[in-house]
Amino acid sequence: MRLPRRTFLHLAAGVAALPAISRIASAQAYPSRPIRLILGFAAGGSADIVARLIAQFVSDRIGQPVIVENRTGASSNLAGEAVARSAPDGYTLLYVTTVNAINATFFDNLKFDLKRDFAPVSGVTRAPNVLEVNPSVPANNVAEFVAYAKANPGKLNMASTGNGTSIHLAGELFKAMTGTNLVHVPYRSPPQAMTDLLAGQVQVMFDVMTQGLQHIKEGRLRALAVTTAARSDALPEVPTVAETVPGYEASSWSGVCAPSGTPAGNVEMLNKEINAALTDPTIKARLASIGSTAITGSPAEFATFLTEETDKWGKVVRTANIKAE
Repeated sequence: MRLPRRTFLHLAAGVAALPAISRIASAQAYPSRPIRLILGFAAGGSADIVARLIAQFVSDRIGQPVIVENRTGASSNLAGEAVARSAPDGYTLLYVTTVNAINATFFDNLKFDLKRDFAPVSGVTRAPNVLEVNPSVPANNVAEFVAYAKANPGKLNMASTGNGTSIHLAGELFKAMTGTNLVHVPYRSPPQAMTDLLAGQVQVMFDVMTQGLQHIKEGRLRALAVTTAARSDALPEVPTVAETVPGYEASSWSGVCAPSGTPAGNVEMLNKEINAALTDPTIKARLASIGSTAITGSPAEFATFLTEETDKWGKVVRTANIKAE
């Protein structure tokens, strides 16, 4: 049977439009399969806890699993390399932290570039470190601590959880801005550093909030200040370092990035869902319970934040001449 010319033309136009419709449907279908969120730290840590909290919330909203994958090694660089080399389609994401910003300068031969190889998606959390001392240190505030350290150069030992960690760099920034001489003592793990700080083998640490909080509340350690620009709701009576040392700021933060080249629509969708998680009352309360606050905002705002943090810690690494071991 021969089709009328008008019918034939309509059918031909429909067939010609199929590829475009298919492309549109494909773009609208994201995500159509599980998303992997790669984390460069072991399960059970604060970053892992928050990553899983956000992943579950987003999973429930988008109807696809967001699977947190712990890929440890090389100070989170293995995770970064894996995501940088993955397809830029929004199905493989990197959970970034302060460590990634530090590593950009700390390691000489990284196989990826934080600024070049990633598309920032969203900030997630920010948490203060705590300038805490063993009670044997005769200082009740930052001014007294600086005065004591200057009167006793090289006699105060500053613990960290490893060379080039955020705890270490927070201390190095403090040293540079106050002209104090604190002896850096790196440990292999947080529990080892905490054990010696409690025993007085080391006297000071710029600790993450979650690890030192209970010891501070029970009087085994003395909190002199928090390192963020604003005071922490977890320790509202404790001042900031910046109240004595203007301009000082150091925090432990986290966020999400995708490989560079990921479609903007996918990035925007992920940003929207992560921001929804961060404004959820239950999640906000959970973050507050571990001393963290949410970082909400656009991908562009997070990109600016990443650049500023990478440049800031790069300057500290170079000034203190810190090298990867």
